[in-house]
Amino acid sequence: MRNVLVAWIGKTDLRAPTESESVGQGPIAQGLANRDYDEAFLLSDYDDNLVQPYLKWLKGRTRTRVEVLPHKLSGPTNFGEIYEAAVRGVEHALGNAKDAQLSFHLSPGTPAMAAVWIILGKTRFPAELIESSREHGVRTASVPFDLSAEFLPDLLREQDERLKHIATGAPPEAPEFADIIHKSRVMSRLIERARRVAVRSVPVLIEGESGTGKELLARAIHRASPRRDRTFIAVNCGAIPPELVESELFGHKKGSFTGASSDRKGHFKEADGGTLFLDELGELPGPAQVKLLRAIQEGEIVPLGESKPVKVDVRIVAATNRTLTEEIASGRFREDLFYRLAVAVLKLPPLRERQGDVGMLIDHLLVQVNREAQSEPGFKEKKISAGARNLLLSHPWPGNVRELGNTLRRAAIWSDGAAISSEDVREALLPVAKSARPDVLGRPLGGGFNLRDLLKEVARHYLERAMDEAQGNKTKATELVGLPSYQTLTNWLKTYEVQG
Repeated sequence: MRNVLVAWIGKTDLRAPTESESVGQGPIAQGLANRDYDEAFLLSDYDDNLVQPYLKWLKGRTRTRVEVLPHKLSGPTNFGEIYEAAVRGVEHALGNAKDAQLSFHLSPGTPAMAAVWIILGKTRFPAELIESSREHGVRTASVPFDLSAEFLPDLLREQDERLKHIATGAPPEAPEFADIIHKSRVMSRLIERARRVAVRSVPVLIEGESGTGKELLARAIHRASPRRDRTFIAVNCGAIPPELVESELFGHKKGSFTGASSDRKGHFKEADGGTLFLDELGELPGPAQVKLLRAIQEGEIVPLGESKPVKVDVRIVAATNRTLTEEIASGRFREDLFYRLAVAVLKLPPLRERQGDVGMLIDHLLVQVNREAQSEPGFKEKKISAGARNLLLSHPWPGNVRELGNTLRRAAIWSDGAAISSEDVREALLPVAKSARPDVLGRPLGGGFNLRDLLKEVARHYLERAMDEAQGNKTKATELVGLPSYQTLTNWLKTYEVQG
């Protein structure tokens, strides 16, 4: 295994060649003299005319291969820039030594640089942290705390995002969406679109896997709409027996069928003037789909047993965990109904694609778990250990936010002490089942298969991921997807309708 040192060049290092009597040999040279390293990668914010004499002096004192990585910063305490530069530097070092044992030198550079090394060394790039001084020599730094292994997002971007909102005329932040806990760029884009569509009365179709929070988003849209003071009715279409769907949705007259002992308004009438949320829309049987299409087109319904239509003013927000275009191709869903509903389509990403959100959700859901358990005998407020948090952060969460919440509830029950341990979480986690959905290379041909649509789906998936992981930085996103240039990425984003 190759030993690799990564460090920022500091002022004391640059002074060492000419002022060694007063400053000594400097932290970097001291580290290389006292520890065996195969390679050293030195990040520098200084002008090259200052660095090159130092580099020549340093190479004359060590057998370690030394490489300088220039990174211009706007200031020595700009955490965001320091973080980005440090990540690039470590990735470069690992690219040259795949089996490397990393060490980060905390002493050279500014305190902000040392703080970033501690964060990276405890999270994204496990590394030995070293420090040095003339009095005590070189030693491993004692860091008396642990950090969870969550990939940290780029820092200090809030000001930029706020300016972007002002420049693009984005709608103001809506407190109605505050319950949707997030900090990922993909969720921020989704909520911005939801806020734009909330103030209108057009139908909304929410797509997403089970447990992603489709009803939570639907309720937020209703609260942010002009209908906020009217009724919100949520209906699980998959939970209604097929023979009762029309009666439940559109109502019936007494005696219109066996068992109809009294009149029933139906959900459309109950939601008149407000919002009707149709969850698991793909479960609706064919006859009900026909009536739903008419209700949306004409703004009227015909209850069972009635002959005259009844006017209703209902905004439809529908949700499904199915891919409705595939349901249309298989003949299970009406194409005309789909296009009536798909005026505004919001795709909730699965939790595994929401970079940085899991940690926030753990904290938020744990507060809920503690609140729910307050009245139970022997209640102890639960906290979560660093090891337990790391397990939660590394899990793929096929059941998404719902599964995360239930796992925390189970872990809190299994935990005897005040802190939820790694063992508690392991016992609370459910086994991950293999997805029954065919992957991109295993889909059946024929029956509506469209290669262009599939290629578009794949391209959009990876372009959106790259833009999210790069926090909107197109240069970095270009590298992530392996495109030849920034301009090529811009063209692809435009072609596949991905927000840049």
